[in-house]
Amino acid sequence: MAEATAKKPAAKKATPTYVARLKTAYNDVYAAELLKELGLNNPHQVPRLEKIVVNVGLGKAKEDKKTIEAAKNTLRKVTGQEPVETVAKNSIAGFKLREGNMIGLKLTLRGERMYEFMDRLVNIVLPRLRDFHGVSNKAFDKQGNYSIGLTDQSVFPELTFEETTTPHGMQAVFVVKCQDKAHSKALLQKFGMPFEKENK
Repeated sequence: MAEATAKKPAAKKATPTYVARLKTAYNDVYAAELLKELGLNNPHQVPRLEKIVVNVGLGKAKEDKKTIEAAKNTLRKVTGQEPVETVAKNSIAGFKLREGNMIGLKLTLRGERMYEFMDRLVNIVLPRLRDFHGVSNKAFDKQGNYSIGLTDQSVFPELTFEETTTPHGMQAVFVVKCQDKAHSKALLQKFGMPFEKENK
């Protein structure tokens, strides 16, 4: 009786991994251009986007469940991640704030989601702002990180009209590994950040 030959399991086809458009552009084009334009000697000195921190400060609405849910829904829809609650570290009587009270929501984007959020923000969201003339040139901190604030969430096309009836603001902080503010700005300009024109 012939021995039954064991069937080999069929080899799984490798599914192509998705790479964000801006990530590919940075690796293939922008990094080399920045190395030359900024006069850097080492590729490791080239400015690089490390993460984007998106947060919503609830302020007086910290006890309003409707606003909290609206803010959570916004962050989920526009980033694809679940936000975490931020709590007060100290008690401040003037603000009727006790230690441990929830004061906002935040999340951190890295990798593909970071580049995707950046792409949609500069190419879809910012151009939808009313009377938009560019983002501020002065919103850099000492480390070269850049902050953008939005007054309401209705500019995001991912949200329906019903999801924007409870308005709230939000802030995005672009954490950049760089030598100084000028290098950080050069990187963000490569990604398409529309800075306002400076008056000479």
